[in-house]
Amino acid sequence: MARGRADGNPRKRLVTTVLVLFIVGGLVYLYSRNSGSSSSIEYTSKSLNTGEEESAVPKTIPVCDDRHSELIPCLDRNLIYQTRLKLDLTLMEHYERHCPMPERRYNCLIPPPPGYKIPIKWPKSRDQVWRANIPHTHLATEKSDQNWMVVKGEKIVFPGGGTHFHRGADKYIASIANMLNFPNNNINNGGRLRNVFDVGCGVASFGGYLLSSDVMAMSLAPNDVHENQIQFALERGIPAYLGVLGTLRQPYPSRSFELAHCSRCRIDWLQRDGILLLELDRLLRPGGYFVYSSPEAYAQDEEDRRIWREMSALVGRMCWKVAAKKNQTVIWVKPLTNDCYLKREPDTQPPLCSSDDDPDAVWGIKMKACISRYSDQVHKARGSGLSPWPARLTSPPPRLADFNYSSEMFEKDMDIWQQRVSNYWKPIGNKIKHDTIRNVMDMKANLGSFAAALKDKGVWVMNVVPENGPNTLKIIYDRGLLGTLHNWCEAFSTYPRTYDLLHAWTIFSDIIEKECSVQDLLIEMDRILRPKGFIIIRDKRSVVLYIKKFLPALHWDAVTKSNVEHDSDKGEDDAVLIIQKKMWLTSESVRVSEN
Repeated sequence: MARGRADGNPRKRLVTTVLVLFIVGGLVYLYSRNSGSSSSIEYTSKSLNTGEEESAVPKTIPVCDDRHSELIPCLDRNLIYQTRLKLDLTLMEHYERHCPMPERRYNCLIPPPPGYKIPIKWPKSRDQVWRANIPHTHLATEKSDQNWMVVKGEKIVFPGGGTHFHRGADKYIASIANMLNFPNNNINNGGRLRNVFDVGCGVASFGGYLLSSDVMAMSLAPNDVHENQIQFALERGIPAYLGVLGTLRQPYPSRSFELAHCSRCRIDWLQRDGILLLELDRLLRPGGYFVYSSPEAYAQDEEDRRIWREMSALVGRMCWKVAAKKNQTVIWVKPLTNDCYLKREPDTQPPLCSSDDDPDAVWGIKMKACISRYSDQVHKARGSGLSPWPARLTSPPPRLADFNYSSEMFEKDMDIWQQRVSNYWKPIGNKIKHDTIRNVMDMKANLGSFAAALKDKGVWVMNVVPENGPNTLKIIYDRGLLGTLHNWCEAFSTYPRTYDLLHAWTIFSDIIEKECSVQDLLIEMDRILRPKGFIIIRDKRSVVLYIKKFLPALHWDAVTKSNVEHDSDKGEDDAVLIIQKKMWLTSESVRVSEN
């Protein structure tokens, strides 16, 4: 009988098995969705197509898992581990850009962290940010003795301290100006010092306090163990960029900065025949300064003294001289001409770069352990020939000649963008207050005249120049502005939610011509734009109409769209579309807030 009952219920056992498999399969599916599986967050090959295949505009774009709220696609260390890239950790290669292959990219919108608030406005933001926006307090604990930052209730406060300036960045900056005998202890030296490169910047208090002296710093730090330092800097409204002195040249032209700064930045400047110091040398203008605050400059133990001797010998062979030395800080100055280089003994190391080396070629170019000599023109001029700030912004710089641009062309470009910016502001004027916008990006900056037209708006501009076109970035730096090279087929080196306004002039036409994905770029723009931030798209009318179709899926609002009369400098009519990003929150789905 027992055997008969067992043989008589195969159907029940089959039904039970199917039910169990169905339930297990459902649980696996739900888990895969909640954990951000490839089906919900990775790009498919379709998203990389252009033209007719991409004309099917999505009705919705999925939202990434909350764990991706701080994703930087080309600086994602998880990607490096997963793809097992063979990188030299001693050379900091793992902190350099490594962008995901198409099949590993994300096709989802980056969510804000829980409790995210519209950032505190400048200038208050220099000293405080919302804790919920960057929910990381490890630096406050780790650097508690150095006065970097302090947690106070819902806010994180920045007292202005640093590893080598506990008493405040303002006093430290004044002491540097005093060491250099600048008038009134003002670091801008009568407008002659404008652009600064701050290496290993921490939370960028040095750069933040320079701004009151009309000095702009490109604050640089990697996405390393102190991974949120640049995120704090940008949240505060201070110019900053994610990068590292590793194996590649920095994405800035030669002779971009009047001063480079390293305050206990823990960089081995003697490595690889001084290649990192030689990269700073490439970036410094004639007569530029390197401010070095570190134990090697003053400590008396044998190891520090050894490093000091070797570093002093190295910079001596590079023709740098000590401009001042006091307490913890030494300041070296770069020569104005090639005279010292030409007087060196034969075979002196480091050598001069070969005559065919282009010191302005930087995108994906390896650093070189050689000295970039000045051109004959700069050598004869005994300096950069730049006007003091603020006249520098509107004066035709000498390097215009590198592009065969005349002063008249430069001035016409300024007039055009002055008028365009004025026209942009008319439709958004009722949506912004004087302090609504702080961090601005010009995605295709050309000569920097868009940024120049914003001079009185209380903003700073990251001027981006395409990596495959004329390197007009050196004109931008000569005007006293900041910027970088970039390829918009890839993600930008910044945290999510770091810019208040993006200006996209013909960028989408460029992307289509390169056969890259328009949808990819839109998702990237959404990633770096703050909630309630603005996008100004100026492009062909057909392109603008196509972009407008994506707005519902991106949770963007069209502020205004207008056709532009035929420009004398363009062969086709333009249209302008101004967009505002909505403030939305996530749970299982997107909830749009009208606050």
